[in-house]
Amino acid sequence: MTSRRARSALVSGLALIMGTTLLLTGCASGSGAGDTSTTGEPVEGGTLALSISAEPGCLDAHSISATQHQLLGRIIYDNLVTLDADGNIAPYLAESWEISDDGKTYTFHLQEGVTFSDGSPWNAEVLGQNLEHMRDPATKSPLAAAYIAPYVDGTVVDEYTFEAHLAYAYTPFLYGLAQSWLAMTSGTAITESPETLCQNPIGSGPFVVEDYQVGQSISYVKREGYNWGPEWLDYDGEAHLDGIEITVVPEAVIRYETLVSGQYDITENLPPQNAEAIQANDQFVYENLVRAGSPNVLHFNLSRAPFDDIRVREAFVAAVDREAVTDSVGFNTFNVKDNYLSSETPYYDESTEGVLTYDPDRANDLLDEAGWATRDSDGYRTKDGKRLTVVVPTVESATPSALLVQLQGEVKKVGIELQVNQYPLAQLTEIRYAGDYDGIAGVWHTNTPDALFIRYNSSEITGERIGQNAAYLSDPELDELLTATRQAPDGDEAREAYSLVQHRLLELVPGLPLYENHSQWAYSKSALKGITTDTSHPVPVFTTAWLEQ
Repeated sequence: MTSRRARSALVSGLALIMGTTLLLTGCASGSGAGDTSTTGEPVEGGTLALSISAEPGCLDAHSISATQHQLLGRIIYDNLVTLDADGNIAPYLAESWEISDDGKTYTFHLQEGVTFSDGSPWNAEVLGQNLEHMRDPATKSPLAAAYIAPYVDGTVVDEYTFEAHLAYAYTPFLYGLAQSWLAMTSGTAITESPETLCQNPIGSGPFVVEDYQVGQSISYVKREGYNWGPEWLDYDGEAHLDGIEITVVPEAVIRYETLVSGQYDITENLPPQNAEAIQANDQFVYENLVRAGSPNVLHFNLSRAPFDDIRVREAFVAAVDREAVTDSVGFNTFNVKDNYLSSETPYYDESTEGVLTYDPDRANDLLDEAGWATRDSDGYRTKDGKRLTVVVPTVESATPSALLVQLQGEVKKVGIELQVNQYPLAQLTEIRYAGDYDGIAGVWHTNTPDALFIRYNSSEITGERIGQNAAYLSDPELDELLTATRQAPDGDEAREAYSLVQHRLLELVPGLPLYENHSQWAYSKSALKGITTDTSHPVPVFTTAWLEQ
């Protein structure tokens, strides 16, 4: 067996599991990744009206980690590789590739004739420029840089052949390169005007940004001559739509009402409180898909008190009735979690369920044991005259976070004060990267179980590079296990390696797991046709979409 065939077999094993996962997710809502909702002949023209809850504040794929970029990235960018409808790694801007026997060298053979919207060509040199741009400290990449961290350097073999050298065998490499945040950007723009990419991103995808009003709206027009979409779209050619108008509508109830009234054809992030109503309306399609990766977790900051004490961490988790909180926040549309990996992720280990349980009596015993045995006049626990207070920063909002308000009530019952501080997004980001918090809520979506490395390896603690280890977890045993997952060949060895990591996390308790990371969206059945669900992220793709006019 050649090295390529050997590695392909390994990749296919993981992809098979991923494909099954995505299919099951799709079945839950009646639509799966790669599915296309189409009836009748596509109509050319028209402008799609889409409302979204927020936008990243920057459209440079490599500079952001925002959830909305899963959807926005597919509008203007292409990727080196993709996942097909079954979750297998498939060609995109790379027509084929070989992987060396030691797993450290990837040789990509690139598609010819592809251009970016500024007219510059796609070739091996541009691929190298993209990888360098992702890891350039000036890019301040919070995500792409982490996914290619093992990348050492590259060689331009010829105009359409590129050799990528890795420090060690790294199985998730291709999966990372299929994600929106690692899309390909114009090499000319990277070299000549990288400072403009946030406002004026240059991709090779089916649409081009025409106007971008930060925090308000984004206008796209169709890319003339585009005909190199991924094969799983089962479509060659330009987009049917003339354009897409995206409006930021942060108020949940207004997103729902303007969808129902027909002001918008589709809305991203449908409010869960309106899920029942939209499902009952036969004029709309409702999708509720679970993202792979890290679920919603309130991460504890283990680098300082009080969460440097395992007993306090275990007590906090035992004090919270997650099922009640999840049902309240998600209006019965969210799935409860009691571990640290989405159940839709490859190598998810079901034996980790049921370990972290709701047990207020145990929470009280643990806090007593930890020395927080006395209470002040307000009922909060104290030690050495200091109240047991946990400070959690969150983004500024006219209404307080329903989740954090719920958690305040839950932990107060055992004498913990949960203090919620609101900040503007920019300031919250600074606090996050400085680690100046006791706890912080978040999710981490990716199409591989490598989310565990990104979230919990000590190398992912923010330093010179922005990391995503929000718990500041540094455990040599866990680091060793996580390194083994990246290097494990796919199949039983990888399954065992990921299982050990998931069980070790239950011993360390780096946060309070709450519920799955759901992707909920809805669109008008009569107005919008040809919607496709992406294969790496459970979000709509508009290359094949068209409007009934």
